[in-house]
Amino acid sequence: MLVRPVQPDDYAAWRPLYDSYNAFYGREGATALSDERVGRIWARFFDPTEPVFALVAEQDGRLLGLTHDLFHRSVLHLKDMCYLQDLFTLPEARGRGVGQALIEGVYARAAEAGCPRVYWQTQESNLPGRRLYDQVAQHRGFIVYTHELER
Repeated sequence: MLVRPVQPDDYAAWRPLYDSYNAFYGREGATALSDERVGRIWARFFDPTEPVFALVAEQDGRLLGLTHDLFHRSVLHLKDMCYLQDLFTLPEARGRGVGQALIEGVYARAAEAGCPRVYWQTQESNLPGRRLYDQVAQHRGFIVYTHELER
């Protein structure tokens, strides 16, 4: 398995993974992201002025998973933090180390950039994901609140 940065010609294989990730969180059908929005998100990965990145896990020419992460300022640290925003693996690829390899790929990119921390959030009910996350990171007890300003 190869973990690598996403390439422009990966779009046709990346899009179903991204759509499946969004469906997991209820963004499908009438609430799915528009093609225009997805296209603009995709373009960010290749814009050198954007602090947004994507990795994919590939095996035998097939994409098995993805991560999206971004770097941002902090009022605690002087160096940028890394927020792992999205992680998704194909259901049939789960339990084979794909998620862990992708997380380690994010760790490596963040370390190379000098980030002092990588962090992410997940739903309490994501028990399979949390089993992995408990092995590769610390849960520090934070609870996330959100207030949507745009839908």
